Parts: sequence; structure tokens; C-alpha cells
Amino acid sequence: MSTSDIGLAAAPKAGHWHHGVAGIAAATLLLMLVPTLAAATGNPFLIKIATRVVVFSIAALALNLVLGFGGLVSLLHAGLFGIGGYVVGIAAFHVDEGAFLGVLPGTGELALVLPLAMVVTGLASALMGVIALRTGGAYFIMITLAFNQMIYYFFIALQQYGGEDGLQITTELTLFGHGATARVPFYYGCVAALALTLLGLRRLIDSRFGVVLRASAQNERRLTALGIPPLRYKLAAFAVSGAIAGLAGALMAASQQFISPSDMSWVRSGDLVVMCVLGGLGTMLGPVIGAATFLVLEIVLSGWSSHWQLAFGGFIIIVVVALRGGLIELFGHLVPRRSVP
Repeated sequence: MSTSDIGLAAAPKAGHWHHGVAGIAAATLLLMLVPTLAAATGNPFLIKIATRVVVFSIAALALNLVLGFGGLVSLLHAGLFGIGGYVVGIAAFHVDEGAFLGVLPGTGELALVLPLAMVVTGLASALMGVIALRTGGAYFIMITLAFNQMIYYFFIALQQYGGEDGLQITTELTLFGHGATARVPFYYGCVAALALTLLGLRRLIDSRFGVVLRASAQNERRLTALGIPPLRYKLAAFAVSGAIAGLAGALMAASQQFISPSDMSWVRSGDLVVMCVLGGLGTMLGPVIGAATFLVLEIVLSGWSSHWQLAFGGFIIIVVVALRGGLIELFGHLVPRRSVP
């Protein structure tokens, strides 16, 4: 099979890859300047905001893989985000409360629980994807919404882990035996996770897998006629997307040392969709820009008025109407289009 057979341009060449890596490197360096800026302005709150931006950028990138490149409008990702957070919380909870199910000892070691969170959410995403991906369009949206609400109410029912009030992480979280929750080092760790996620997704989208995934969003029947089973590719993408969302949730739980069902409501799934659309669907840095814009505007506008959603809604309408490619389209006016990853 060639890429022309399925109606897509060939996989990007080395030059495109280098442009993409340069954009990711520039964004990473920019984010790494935040602690310096916070120290210069005497405002450590900036680091807390930036950590939240980085974590939600990872979650938005996870959704963008299936929404922007696979054409799958999922409202499940807040649930996966929450599962990742609860893996960290439950593992830490059992350090003091005895082994999980009487077998597995608790731990606050992030080198163990972060990969575990990705495995658990990747498997959960694959299991739910087996059912959801057999539908399409509005039915897919409704099934993912239903799964998300099932997860939400499941964790509300878990009274042992705080129920609706959420689970406070009181155990010290470590990384290779050293304390891992100091604000600045933890922020740099989150930025590193974001950079690795961007590079991994860049490589994945530029591969044959990415070509088939994009083709499945455009013409699934044509893929089937060529003997390519699109369901397998979409399911693999859904599982990878779930694992990345779980990583974001685990980092958020470690950051705030708290996780609650409110982090996995369907409204949060809608927020992730808005971040992707706002920044630019089907681009690498679009979800990062969208997440940063969304969260910063939320803080600034809510400080002015309790009815901040009215102004925020107007801003979204302007962006959608004027910039069909999202905010990243603005960069196209400043640099050559091919340079925008």
C-alpha cells in the first residue's frame, strides 16, 4: 500500500520533521523560562498556573490524536484523566492503609505509578474503545459520554477513597527515592513529559500508522476496499490517547496532591474539546496553545466577573469565525506556513 492509494500525501520528509522538532524545542524552552519569570516578578503563583497549563496541554494532545487526526469526537477523556489521577491517589492511600486488595502494597514512587497509570488508562481506553468504535458520528459521542459518566459515578460510589469529596494524597511522593513535589523541579518534570509527548506524537503522526489514521477520518470505506482494517488503527490510537490522558491525570493528582470525581465530569471532557478547537485541530502545538489560552482566560476573566463565561464564549465565537484553523493560524502570518508544526 502507498499513501497515494489511500488519498493522502506521502509521509513528511526529514525537513518537515526538523521544522516540527524546532517548533517543539522553541515551545519547551519558552515554558522553561516560567520559573525565572516567577522569581523575577516575585510571583510564585505563575509556576502553579504554568504547571496546570502544561498538564492540560498533555491531556488536550491526547484528545487531539483521536479528534484532530482520527476524526473521533470523544467525551470520555475526562474519565481517563481521572482514572490516571486515582491510580496515583489509591497507590499512595495504601501506603498507610495496608495492601490494595490485600495483595499489592501501596507506593508513592512516581517512577512506578506514572507508568502504571498509563497502562491502566490505556487498557481501560482500549476496552471501552472496542465497543464505542463500532459506532460512528453522534452515536460514538453518546457512547463515550455514557462511559465517562459511568466512570464519574463509579468513583463517587467509592467511599473508601473519599467518594464525592475526593481523595487527599497524604503520603510523600518520590521519584527514585527523592522528594518529587517541590514546585519548580516538579514543573520541569511536567515540561519534560510534555516535550516527550509532543515528540512521540510527531513521530507517530508522520509514520504509516498516522497516515492510515488520518485516512480513516476522511474515507473509511476506501481503506476497507484496499484491505486495510481501519478499526484496528483507530483502536490502537484510542488506547495510546487514553494512556497519555492517564499520564496527564496522574501528573495533576501528584501536583495538587488531591483527586476528585469533579476532575472527570463530562464538562471537563468538553473543556478539552474546546482547547483543541481553540488552538487548532490536527496540529501538534495547537492543543498546547489552546490549553494555555483557555486556562489563562479562565483565571483572568473570572477575576473580573462571575459571569466570565459570557465574554469567554464571545472570544471562542470570534476565533472560530475568523481563524478556521484555530489560534495557531496566527503563527502562519508571522512565519512560513510549512514552519508551523
